[in-house]
Amino acid sequence: MAMICISITFSMLGLSYAAVPLYKIFCQITGYGGTIQRAEEKSKFVSDQRIRVRFDANVSHDLGWKFIPKSRSVSIKLGQISKAIYEARNVTDKVSYGTASFNVSPQAAGIYFNKLECFCFTQQRLSAGESMDMPVVFFVDPEILNDPLLKRTKTITLSYTFFLDKNFKKKTS
Repeated sequence: MAMICISITFSMLGLSYAAVPLYKIFCQITGYGGTIQRAEEKSKFVSDQRIRVRFDANVSHDLGWKFIPKSRSVSIKLGQISKAIYEARNVTDKVSYGTASFNVSPQAAGIYFNKLECFCFTQQRLSAGESMDMPVVFFVDPEILNDPLLKRTKTITLSYTFFLDKNFKKKTS
């Protein structure tokens, strides 16, 4: 009986450590929680149907950056590749490091929103007063029209939030 209890305890401990990576994989596969898909190539089909993609930008209060999309929205054909530019500016008097996370709403659209190029989850360094343009290249899969929950969706919002990267590692050139 003691061996069974010890086995269950260690199994539960192992599952608790595996929960975060397993959840991340689940979200990437299903698009759950607005997780965007990472595409290696462009869409094979471009529809005449259009969708509006709205851009949102947020910054954690402790970062000291201004972060804005250069354009608030774009109207694109489904399957058409588009590029959005965000601008980040360090408004402090010292070097700081930030990392961005993202999401899409409505959340169910995450599986159809495909990024070809993105700055998210990559450490960004800005010197005092420095600004940087950050591009996002994406397309919305025309398969969204076959999803009964989303086929009438007219707007998708892509939202980024920058956080202070307290565990920065200086990049070597």
